[in-house]
Amino acid sequence: MAIWKKSFTLEDLKERHVDTAEGHLGIEFCAIGEDWLAARMPVDARTVQPFRILHGGASALLAESVGSCAANLCVDQEKFYCVGLDINANHVRGASSGWVTGTARPLHIGKSTHVWQIHITNEAGALVCVSRLTMSVLRRPAPEAPG
Repeated sequence: MAIWKKSFTLEDLKERHVDTAEGHLGIEFCAIGEDWLAARMPVDARTVQPFRILHGGASALLAESVGSCAANLCVDQEKFYCVGLDINANHVRGASSGWVTGTARPLHIGKSTHVWQIHITNEAGALVCVSRLTMSVLRRPAPEAPG
């Protein structure tokens, strides 16, 4: 059973992330499952550190991007929105070229918090980074009455 509150497409996610950090780093949402979401990021001049390997901060940004997007797709967006509360990332393997893909899966979807696990892998499928993201679920303010 799908965890998403409304249907969406990869094109919808692409449009949602124009002129954002994700767009500037070349992050692309690339796959959707019943209970997971994946995005990929190039390992290039935008995302490497001086040793020319994937920057840990870029991995964390990919993890938070895909996890945050997934969390927001699991709430009624008319009433709620999700923001990052805590993230950790363990970098287990370097990447110096190609693409890395982050796949977010929920560990907990609650009323006030979500916890997501994100595995980032290289093109060969080897684990590059594992991250855990805690999201806070916030109520949208009520619209102001006219006049």
